[in-house]
Amino acid sequence: MSDAAKPNSTKLAVLIPFGIVTLIWGSTWIVIADQLGVVPPTWSVTYRFLLAGITMAAWAAIKRETFWLPPRGLAFAAALGLFQFVLNFNFVYRAEAHVTSGLVAVVFALLLVPNSILGRIFLGQRLGRQLILGSVIAVAGIALLFVHEIRRDPSATDEVLLGIGLTLVGVMSASCANVMQASQTAKAFPMTATIGWAMLIGAAADALFAFATVGPPVIEWRLGYLAGVAYLGIFASALAFSLYFGVIRAIGPAKAAYSSVLIPVLAMFFSTLFEGYRWSLLAGAGALLAGIGLVIALRARRPNR
Repeated sequence: MSDAAKPNSTKLAVLIPFGIVTLIWGSTWIVIADQLGVVPPTWSVTYRFLLAGITMAAWAAIKRETFWLPPRGLAFAAALGLFQFVLNFNFVYRAEAHVTSGLVAVVFALLLVPNSILGRIFLGQRLGRQLILGSVIAVAGIALLFVHEIRRDPSATDEVLLGIGLTLVGVMSASCANVMQASQTAKAFPMTATIGWAMLIGAAADALFAFATVGPPVIEWRLGYLAGVAYLGIFASALAFSLYFGVIRAIGPAKAAYSSVLIPVLAMFFSTLFEGYRWSLLAGAGALLAGIGLVIALRARRPNR
């Protein structure tokens, strides 16, 4: 098969940013868990995306790109910011207060399901048999990882269900933002400016919500907390979302969501290194199935841009 005949998802221009995003986001769950405690979650989210938005503006200035958007572009950025940088992350941060970061990562891997469905409804992207087969195999792997995480602490059923519920709302919010980035409307505006304004508007909304619910700003001057905000704002947000939304525009939201399938595996790997996480046969089988499903799905011809 010639390079031109290959699906976009198997080309290096997509695989390299796909791999970078997956690696970065696979490490964020441990960092987010460290952010919880002294600072209310909404203020941590605010600091993260305020820094991310400033980083995007600085990057646009370095590249000498316009950071200006017309009213229609600002409205689009505001909607994107609401779904991605307000609803999604506020629910995810709160979920980690009730369940382990590994379980949140596993549940978030289900992003491929609403991304595929919404991509079919709003973008007309048909799901070929190979993509469906890969999805079924990957979801089976996710199910095994899910069972493994539940077995680790079967006593706290109510806390687990609450954490899962909060994560699922975050998943749906993220999926809406993903489909928006794959739309023709998104292509009408510069990506750096759109993401930057979405982050800044999202940070402003996060701050207003934080004021209304938990009061004035709270900051923890611990080096680990500040380093975590910097890592999450610059690398896990400004860099990763720029690369991820570019991948979405190239191969569609269904295939792009497969980064979320590998992220729990990476999250468990990092947890093994830093938290003493112990693998089981169930977790290993789940990770293997997730990887097989990923390979099958990314080689599918549909949806292709």
